[in-house]
Amino acid sequence: MSKYTTGEMAKLCGVTVRTVQYYDTRGILVPSELSVGGRRLYTEDDLRMMKMICFLREVGLSIDSINKLLTEEDPGNVISILLDQQEQVLKDEMAASKSKMQKLEELKKELKAKDIFSVESIGDVAYTMENRDKLKGLYRRLLITAIPVGILQWGSIIYGFITWTWWPFLVYLVIGIPYAIWASKYYFKRVAYICPQCHTVFKPRFKEAFFARHTPKTRKLTCTSCGHKGFCVEVYSEDK
Repeated sequence: MSKYTTGEMAKLCGVTVRTVQYYDTRGILVPSELSVGGRRLYTEDDLRMMKMICFLREVGLSIDSINKLLTEEDPGNVISILLDQQEQVLKDEMAASKSKMQKLEELKKELKAKDIFSVESIGDVAYTMENRDKLKGLYRRLLITAIPVGILQWGSIIYGFITWTWWPFLVYLVIGIPYAIWASKYYFKRVAYICPQCHTVFKPRFKEAFFARHTPKTRKLTCTSCGHKGFCVEVYSEDK
């Protein structure tokens, strides 16, 4: 039967000599024999065991887990549990890596869209990204409440032109005007804006925000901190 030294074991398994020695000190793979000169010698069975240990390490199992597996009387049940646990760990790591990649790509996209880059720009983008889901949630809530009011509005207008009966439109005005006031106050209470000049997050006066020119993501406002007037990025920032 072939015998292998520590160096030969390391070469055959694609690891370092120090790794083989470490497994020996941990009691995971103890050499079957010692030569007359005290050199560690491994057998074919040891080699197969070493390759199995290296494989388990490649899939992410810890030294402690492997050691526990090798000392169990019924390793079949243990390996199943350990592999299920490691699978979940790897899935969590993959999900975290995917999330980081998405944030990185989004950051690069947002920074490319900026005319002037500064270190503060990264902070602005990070703040915007952090609150984006909450802002989308705000949009959805307002849209859901606005749908019935919109149906009543257009239904009453169409009904009025067809029948020349306008009392449904008056009903819409009684409901629609108070709703518009409530929705506007609800909305502007839960958003703030980032000044592109001083990078301060501020809340404008209601009247200014209501009548300001705007895009889906920005609104032309006067910063309450530095006085700069321009298009400011909208973010979620509910009053406490």
